[in-house]
Amino acid sequence: MDDHSTRAARNAATTGAGPDAPGQPGVIGIALAAVLTATLAQGSWQWFATYIGVTLLAVIFSFYRLPTWTPGLRSAYGRNLVAYSLVVGLCAAIALAPMLQRWAWLFPMPGTRDRCVALGTYESIRTEAALANLAGRDGAALSHTQDVQAHEAVADCLSATTTLWLPVYAAGAAVLVGLGAWSMERVRVPNEAAAVGGKPPHQG
Repeated sequence: MDDHSTRAARNAATTGAGPDAPGQPGVIGIALAAVLTATLAQGSWQWFATYIGVTLLAVIFSFYRLPTWTPGLRSAYGRNLVAYSLVVGLCAAIALAPMLQRWAWLFPMPGTRDRCVALGTYESIRTEAALANLAGRDGAALSHTQDVQAHEAVADCLSATTTLWLPVYAAGAAVLVGLGAWSMERVRVPNEAAAVGGKPPHQG
């Protein structure tokens, strides 16, 4: 082995680089970005949250690789799988948040949605009462203001309820991702080992 190969092997061993390097800093950064997105979400969830969530998921799936599978939850693989699954679940929940707020079939909650609609109606009436002295000047402007205030009240109400339920969706996504990755790795690693062991010796 020449000097260049020796230095490369030494550097790989020192830095932990290699095919099994999990790249924890990248996953931590993605998790922080997802949390920051949720923290900065003001009022109703907007579609930009979906864009950010999908982008973070694409980064995870493209550049993050779990270490080689080993049995046991306390192994390096087990710890990385838990972190990986939780971060994926967090990003998926952020991507789904605007859809949960807007699509009743994805997030039914009929009682909550009815209460939010009633809140919007109340806000419309309150706006009309507050601007009653302007009704004779510009009825169209008053009607538009009522619609805007009612829409914002409904959106904020649904956003608050959606945020309360996001951990459930995030946990569900994390469980599915973790079980899927664990199952595939548990099958893949023994199969690869059997394939390598079954190869005939190289004939020089």
